[in-house]
Order: sequence, then structure tokens, then C-alpha cells
Amino acid sequence: MKIAIAKEVEVGERRVALNPDIVARLVKQGLEIWVEVDAGEASFYSNDAYEAAGATIISDTAKLWGEADVLLKVGIPKDHEINQMREGSVLLSFLSPLAQPETVQHLAGRKITAFGMEMIPRTSRAQSMDALSSQAGVAGYKAVLIAAAALPKFFPMLTTAAGTIRPAKVFVMGAGVAGLQAIATARRLGAVVEAFDIRPAVKEEVQSLGAKFVEVKLDEDTVAAGGYAKEISEAAKQRTQEVVTEHVKNSDVVITTAQVPGKKAPLLVTEEMVAQMAPGSVIVDLAAEQGGNCAGTEPGKDVVRHGVTIIGPINLPSSMPVHASQMYAKNISTLLQYLIKDGELQLNFEDDIIDSTCITHGGEIRNQRVKDALTQVGATV
Repeated sequence: MKIAIAKEVEVGERRVALNPDIVARLVKQGLEIWVEVDAGEASFYSNDAYEAAGATIISDTAKLWGEADVLLKVGIPKDHEINQMREGSVLLSFLSPLAQPETVQHLAGRKITAFGMEMIPRTSRAQSMDALSSQAGVAGYKAVLIAAAALPKFFPMLTTAAGTIRPAKVFVMGAGVAGLQAIATARRLGAVVEAFDIRPAVKEEVQSLGAKFVEVKLDEDTVAAGGYAKEISEAAKQRTQEVVTEHVKNSDVVITTAQVPGKKAPLLVTEEMVAQMAPGSVIVDLAAEQGGNCAGTEPGKDVVRHGVTIIGPINLPSSMPVHASQMYAKNISTLLQYLIKDGELQLNFEDDIIDSTCITHGGEIRNQRVKDALTQVGATV
């Protein structure tokens, strides 16, 4: 079985699907690993390092895509890449199936068995495969560093001969993996941290990291399948905004992390809230690519509104490619080994991990939510 690692073609994508350490482990297990030439260059993994790990470097892109049994990627495959894959081959990658269902339709049309890394269920069995969480942790960490660099103040309290400097106040909105990592990082830098989430169950996790939990009591279920926050009613959104407004106003830094797969990100910070913040304050919006949690966010740009800097970073995990790739490599290789038994791909759709993650197989789209998304855009399923 030939396992191929593709070089990422998306502008700004610096991660790679497998690093040399993981490649060496897979080779020892008897798998043949192909690596597209310079696939790891942007992640600081050389061709020589892959060869030393036992991989074969492939300079012919068409050969790599057309002859591989299993293709491993980070970013969503482009149409021209999908067209090079042979019928019946397997793809493991982020697919963003709800936001880009046309890509899934293309994969099904080519009769490719595609696994979406963001569809790994949040269960203890699948924890080591959870790429969405591993990459979100990278984003949460880097968001705080970006905020600290942009804030015209110190993060920690300092006692100096020139007087005492008060610590920065950081407010994290959303206590998922990215939010919790942001809380932990801000605390390490010495900030006073508050955090908000519509899910009451995360209160203990927030407090265990040394942050104050801002609680909003809502008369509706706020937890979706897998423990994710679910979309709430307009009345609940209004109640939430009323509670968090004062906390946003009094913060030096606000970090927003709320995203809903396949939908526009919920608006958490309104124009009025931004206007009430002190000049020089900073907002880092991790939902920028989904429209943003903050009014005024522009994806990939830093904008200043009412004296407040609003930062809308794109693909933050890619800005830390060494460790982001290392973590992703562990996730994707664990799934790969879970799928392969005795040198053959075994697809047991009664297994919750395989059933949830496999988006296309045998020329069909298996995921009903993706089918619904295609119907909404007028495509034929």
C-alpha cells in the first residue's frame, strides 16, 4: 500500500501532513511512504530528513496523486488535485464539508473514499485523532501572542522603581479548545483573565486554569452533539450580549473563538461594544474566516475602529508549522493505522469513528448534513 504525502498548494499553508518522525514509525510497520518533493520545506522538514526516515521522494506530482493508494493532506484539496486521483483511492484531509460541499461532490464523482479530519467524533477513543482540537489549541496559543504584541501595555503586573504596573485584563469568549489554550497562555503571561461560554459545563475547566467564569443563565439547551456549543435563539443571543457587554468594555484584550461548522460565525461583539472599549485595546477574532465574532472584523487584516485594533487572523496553526505539523501528523497517522488492518483498508461503517469521518465512498456522499448543504446551494446530490 502506497501512502503519499502531498505538498500543500494553498497560499500561506506551511504545514505538512506527516513529519519525518511519524514517517519512520509507519515505515517500520511495513508501509510504503511517498513524499512529494519539498512537501515539508515550509515546515522546516527537509527531503533528506524524509529519506533518512525511509520515505521515497517523488518529484512527479501526477505520479504521486495518480498512483498512491492513500493520499494525506492538510488543506482542502483543489479541483485539479482531485482530478489527478485515481478511482477508488483514499484521501485523508481537512475537507470543510459543510462550508465547501461542492468539493465533497467532486470527490464523490471521482469515486474517492474521503475522510474529513474535522469530522472525528469527540470521544475518548478518538481523542488521539482529533485534529480539529489539536490545531485549535495552536490557534488559541498564537492568538494571545498576537494580542500581547499589539497591545500597547504589559500583560503581567510589574513592580518597578517607576511605580506599579497593573496587569492587563483579558476576556476570552468561547471556552472550547482554542479558548482554553488562550486562557492558559494569557495567564502564563501574567494577565487577569475572564472567560465566557454558553455551556455551563465548562465552568470548572475555566476556573482550573485560573480564570474567572462569566456565567449567563439561559433557558435552553446550549450543547450540541460531541460537546460543541450549539446555535442558540435570538432571545438567548440578546441576553448573552447584555451580560458580556460590561466585560468587553472593561477588557484590554478580547479574544473570540465561537464558530459553527458550515454557518456564519455568531456575532458576539457589536459595534457598540467596540466603541465602549478604551483606545488602544485589542480584539483578536479567531472566527474571522467565518465572518467574524466581532463587528468590523476583516479576514486577514488588522483594522482600527473607535481606537480599538481588531485583528482577523487566517489559518493561525500554519504560522507555527513545526509543532502544528507534528500534532497533525500524530492525529492523521493514528486514524490511518486505525483504518489499515493487515495491509488492507478496512471500512467498518458500524464503527462510530469511521462512520462519522468518512464523507464519500463508492461514488456517494455518506453524510446527510453535507447532502443538505448541497441542496441549499442548488446542487444535485
